[in-house]
Amino acid sequence: MRFDAFSFGSISIDGVTYPHDVVIDHGEVRKRRKKPSKRFRDAYGHTPLSIEEEIPWDCRRLVIGTGAGALPVMSEVRREAERRGIELIVRPTAEAIEMLQEGQKHTNAILHLTC
Repeated sequence: MRFDAFSFGSISIDGVTYPHDVVIDHGEVRKRRKKPSKRFRDAYGHTPLSIEEEIPWDCRRLVIGTGAGALPVMSEVRREAERRGIELIVRPTAEAIEMLQEGQKHTNAILHLTC
């Protein structure tokens, strides 16, 4: 998987540009469906990453890119990763992409592209 470009609100992976948050699950890229998390928005001031979303748990390492650092990751997500024995890495998206470029084996990701 090749990350060609990343800027506020846009990411290019393997020559395809995505204008929305993405989920990378075993090398497949799909849109992040954050609707299940919207009900928590008022509590966080931003739609967080919640356990209600389709999180790609089938991995050894899950990298979450938080945009510029504003995406909240709910404690339930952290606890579920620990329960499953998954290494959870939460970093600003630019740093998350660098980590993904270094090595992706057994790694899935959720990348937030704004704030």
